[in-house]
Order: sequence, then structure tokens, then C-alpha cells
Amino acid sequence: MSRLTITLDDALHRALKETAARQGRSITSIIEESLRLRGIRPQADARALVARARERARLGAEEAVELAVKETRAARKR
Repeated sequence: MSRLTITLDDALHRALKETAARQGRSITSIIEESLRLRGIRPQADARALVARARERARLGAEEAVELAVKETRAARKR
């Protein structure tokens, strides 16, 4: 597992700590979840999503990418 140092505004850091305590979670888990919700995932995950979309819908490569982009955007809005 990699380590990362970030600089946050003091108010945002306090809000993050309070949220973690209130939810009984770690700050790391909240940040990781936030990154996933913003669509930050390994490239292999994106490739797998495209492969599943192509297989399920019997789409060509270009159509599959369009579908994957649409689904990713929809997932980010949730």
C-alpha cells in the first residue's frame, strides 16, 4: 500500500476528522471512497468495464467506449 501526504485547509481537515468520527470510519476510507466516486480507478477497472459493456451489448469498440463513458458519468453523479 502506498502512502501519500496532502495539504488540506484547516476547516476541511476538521470536517474530515469529524465525519470520520461520526461515521466510525477512518479518514483513509473516506478519502478512498471519495476518489472512487470521482471515477479515480485503476486503468484495468476501466478496461474491464468496457469489456463487460461490449460483451453484454454486443457493441463495437467505439460504441462500447461511449457506453462506458456514459455509465461512468452516471455513477459519479450518485
